[in-house]
Formats: sequence, C-alpha cells, structure tokens
Amino acid sequence: MEIALLKLLLAHVLGDFVLQPDAWVAEKERIKLKSPKLYLHVAIHMALIFVVFMSFAVWPLALLIGLLHGIIDAVKLLFQKAGTKRIWFFADQALHIAVILGCWNYFYQPHVSLAFLQSNQFWLLLLGALFLTTPAAVLIRVIIAKWIPTGGGTASLQNAGKFIGILERLLIYLFVCTNHFEAVGFLLAAKSIFRFGDLKDAHDIKLTEYVLIGTLLSFGTALLVAMAVLHIEI
Repeated sequence: MEIALLKLLLAHVLGDFVLQPDAWVAEKERIKLKSPKLYLHVAIHMALIFVVFMSFAVWPLALLIGLLHGIIDAVKLLFQKAGTKRIWFFADQALHIAVILGCWNYFYQPHVSLAFLQSNQFWLLLLGALFLTTPAAVLIRVIIAKWIPTGGGTASLQNAGKFIGILERLLIYLFVCTNHFEAVGFLLAAKSIFRFGDLKDAHDIKLTEYVLIGTLLSFGTALLVAMAVLHIEI
C-alpha cells in the first residue's frame, strides 16, 4: 500500500469523523444544501489533504476530492430518508473511498516530507488508531441501532458509552500491536465484572443482549484492525 493512499485515507477519517461534530451532521440533515456546515466540511477535507502531504502542489488533487466529496454529501442529504440512513451511511462511505482510490491512482506522485513521515508503517498505524476512535463508534452505533432497548434504565454520563468504547478499542489496538494479547483478555474480564452488576440488577434480557453485541463488535473491530495493520505488506 502506497504512502500517498494512506495519507488520503487519513485525511478522510479526520475530516468525516474526528473533525465533524454531531451538531454539524444534524444541521446538514435539517436544512440540507442551505447549511454552511456542508461547505465548511468540504473545505476542511481539502485543507487536510494539504496538511497530510505538507505541500500546496497537490491542489488539483485536493480540489477534485473536495468537489466530489461535496457532490456525494449533497446527494446523500437530498435523498436519504429517516428509514434509509443506515443504507446511505454505507453508500456514502463507499463512494468516498472509491473517489479516494480513483484520485490516488490518477494523481499519485511521491512528495518530499520529514524522514519519519515517509515510513509507510507510521501512516498505517496512525490510520488504524484513528479508525478505532469516532469512525468505529459510528460504525458500531449504526450496526446495532435497531437493537437499542427502549424505556426504563438509569441515567448515565453524556457520551460515556462512546468514550468508553473508544478507549477500550485503542487499548486493544495497543496491546495487539505490542504483542500483549493476554492484556486483551484482562480488559474483557474487567469490563465484564463492572457490567455484571448493572445487567443483573436491570433484569432486562434485551439490554444484556444489546450490551453483549456492542461489546463483542467493539472488541472484534479493534482486533481485526490491529491484525490487519500488523499483516499488511507495505
């Protein structure tokens, strides 16, 4: 895998997930093409390409990806309905990745940067770690959305589950990449102990199943990404 492609994927992950607040997404879905956040979002994607390549010579690449990204997002906003958000999420991401692959194949030329930034492994490890933060949280939330238990339950800290998931995935990623697989089992056991009391007191089978599905998806995603990063030949 070429370093230029890793940089483009890194810019996409940062722009579409890490640097796009939920409030922006809600505003875009509400007023669609009239939302200034849509155009700011596209501008951020273009700016990130300059940042990761550390060169303004890639402006044709940044301009084309930004233009196509804006068109894809606009189509999604215009045609997605309440019941089709999951389908449009995956279609939207697939189209963005296809654009990145096509533009990389057409434009790629090596760029001079700092020595350590020329390491393919550095960019691959960084991409894997970033994917396991907000992007993986969004992906898991989309997958298990139809199983969210309704009614009852005690209040919890705002976004606590999201950040717990991010931390556990990053820890698993770190453990696997440093060849400490035993720590993954310790983390799973620790989480199970803390969750056991809450689930036992709730007496809710659906809640228990929902938590188990989310936990296994979170751990499984982190393990798959870590193993992929370790075994990709670059």
